[in-house]
Amino acid sequence: MTQPPNQPPPGGFGAPQPPGQPQQPPGQPPQAPGQQPPQPGYGYPQQPGPYHQPQQPGPYGQPQQPGPYGQPQQPGPYGNQPQYGYAQQPTQPQFAGPGVPGTPPGDGKGKRNKLVVIVAAAVAALLVAGGVTYAVVSGDDGGKKKPEAKNKGPKPTASAPVNPGNGSGDGHEGKEDLNEGRQAGEAKVLWYKEAPQVPGSGGDAPGMWIQDDIVVKAAYKQLLAYNVKTGRTAWKAITFPEKLCAATRTATDDGKIAVAYKDGSQSGAECNQIQVIDLKTGDKGWGHPVKKEGLFDSALSSNLVLVDDVLMVGRDQSGTALRMSDGKKLYVAKKKDEGTCFPNGFAGGEKLLMALSCGASTPTEHDELQQLDPKTGRALWTKKFPKGWRIGKVYSGSPTVVYLANEDKKKWNISVLKENSDETRSEVVTDDNFAPECDTAILNRKLDGCLGVTTDDKYLYLPSDEKSGANQVVAFSLATGKEAWRVKSPLDETMLPLKVEDGSLIAYVKPSYDSGGRVVSIATSGSHTPKTLLQHPKGTSQIESGFYSKDVDYVDGRFYISTTNIMSTSGQAKLMLAYGK
Repeated sequence: MTQPPNQPPPGGFGAPQPPGQPQQPPGQPPQAPGQQPPQPGYGYPQQPGPYHQPQQPGPYGQPQQPGPYGQPQQPGPYGNQPQYGYAQQPTQPQFAGPGVPGTPPGDGKGKRNKLVVIVAAAVAALLVAGGVTYAVVSGDDGGKKKPEAKNKGPKPTASAPVNPGNGSGDGHEGKEDLNEGRQAGEAKVLWYKEAPQVPGSGGDAPGMWIQDDIVVKAAYKQLLAYNVKTGRTAWKAITFPEKLCAATRTATDDGKIAVAYKDGSQSGAECNQIQVIDLKTGDKGWGHPVKKEGLFDSALSSNLVLVDDVLMVGRDQSGTALRMSDGKKLYVAKKKDEGTCFPNGFAGGEKLLMALSCGASTPTEHDELQQLDPKTGRALWTKKFPKGWRIGKVYSGSPTVVYLANEDKKKWNISVLKENSDETRSEVVTDDNFAPECDTAILNRKLDGCLGVTTDDKYLYLPSDEKSGANQVVAFSLATGKEAWRVKSPLDETMLPLKVEDGSLIAYVKPSYDSGGRVVSIATSGSHTPKTLLQHPKGTSQIESGFYSKDVDYVDGRFYISTTNIMSTSGQAKLMLAYGK
């Protein structure tokens, strides 16, 4: 694959790949334990041997026949190691191939499936706001006043939107026409926004939400709302007193989201100030701090997930469930068995899932996954994984698809669970490497939200990882874990599966620095030949390829790409770009 200048090389499969980000000085800290993707090998005990050798059943009960978590596999490469000179985000360890974590003995739950997936840990360079600075296409975002960050209280204020180009607050997009030179058949640049100025430490830009004719983007200390067609300001920007640090990935049915911001600007400030926002109007709902639960609990980072009318605020060792409609505290998800297990991550959507770390530094150390009743916090089921296997990401809530990694064995595993059950339905079996892009930052509590992996009721879709040229999207049967079909990217670039709509898989083909990206649809039955929905213009390929850490979405014929991290630069960092016909 041709890479834009200075773009970090793609990571290997196996572990969820951190979104590529702008480059920073080399020497980023390693990823927190449990976030690194091991080679396929989770469930099946394995004999000691080189990372690349097929593994045989190992401990954890009777030796098992090949199956998920431990099926013998031709080890894939030990993942693509970061190349010297490229600063990289902490990433999950890259491992040879899918491994199978065997289920702990005596769990009494049906037999484990034996599908193994080799997922090399994906590597992502730290998000760098680099690239050429381009002016906005057209329009005036209104407002002339620079937003003022007030540090006296926890309540955010409404103010004029920060100028996407220079932070002056007038929202002017510049004079250069990004559609100049557009070729026949290429999509139009609807609008482009540059990020507000941030201090040297940079700022988060968590979340991008599309509600009717409005798209809302978080940026450092603000929420900015734009008309999807014109890019003009939809409602006044909301300015928070401190940095935004977390946000719900989804919105409620009536268009509400929750964001979190820091309780101060000092080092060690906690991510505990919660505010609900109406995406349609920009009106603020309830907002208040959420306290820690216990001496060793920490909110240096938080994880916000939504399930129906319940907001879970996840911290280092607990989670507080609040009612979205009024902010009422419902319950606290905390340590189980008086300190032997504590929560370390949550996933939302159709189900509320909680990962627990149990028996730390003891012979019985292991991870567990629970589905909680969102209204009461009661555990509906608990899935225990063998020692050494850490829950890395939840690729899907319903169906429940879990990515696990074993750092010691350099193996990873992808397990599909039966609906509303702790029993394994299947495990992915493959010799390929894959590279979904996942947030693997240290202290990250998010289990969900990976870019480049999706499911429907039949298949799990993953992007293969190729050292160069076109990759493939591979469909694995949820019932068996085996490959059902695959399709090659139509360009000599990486293709990422996004979602399934009306029987077709929607995928994003990345641009190179000299060619535009595109959005394609792929029929999930019959012929799988990609059909182009949007061909992005070559003229903006350098802007588009510069979004290293990103959110993307395709809604109503329009494609949106935005950054999730804003780096301090001498020029202007990219915030968001929209294409349409």
